[in-house]
Amino acid sequence: MSCLDYFYFLLSRKDYSASELRKKGQEKGFGNEEILEAIAQIQDRGYQSDTRLVANSIASAAGKYGKSAIKRKCLQKGITSDLFEQVWEEEIAENQDSEAEKLAELKAKIMRKYKIDTWGKADPKTKGKVLNYLQYRGFNAFEIWRQWQTEEEDE
Repeated sequence: MSCLDYFYFLLSRKDYSASELRKKGQEKGFGNEEILEAIAQIQDRGYQSDTRLVANSIASAAGKYGKSAIKRKCLQKGITSDLFEQVWEEEIAENQDSEAEKLAELKAKIMRKYKIDTWGKADPKTKGKVLNYLQYRGFNAFEIWRQWQTEEEDE
């Protein structure tokens, strides 16, 4: 099996970053020249794109995870920080409305889960649980908490 065939086989199952493909090729014993040539061919044909991988990661995690959690996953896949930031800005600009919608869904979910009626009157134990929940998912928890309190006061 050639390196190119091996990469087609891998990509038929899931998306990989160029860095991940390079590692897989090296583990399989292919030479550096052959690996780089195969990656170039696959990218030319549109079968592999780090930009598309980042965009898909952002889209699938939107509303469930915050920027830092998504970025960490992308960095683990060998995506550069610059590429992530560039795609993040493009995705956020395109999906500004849906991002607010996802945050509203998250807010409703948290209010149900922790039985919160008003953000200003939440007891410290519940507030701690909510902040941990948000931080674990990569959100800026204190910023979101303040935003939700402000929204509540404005109503």
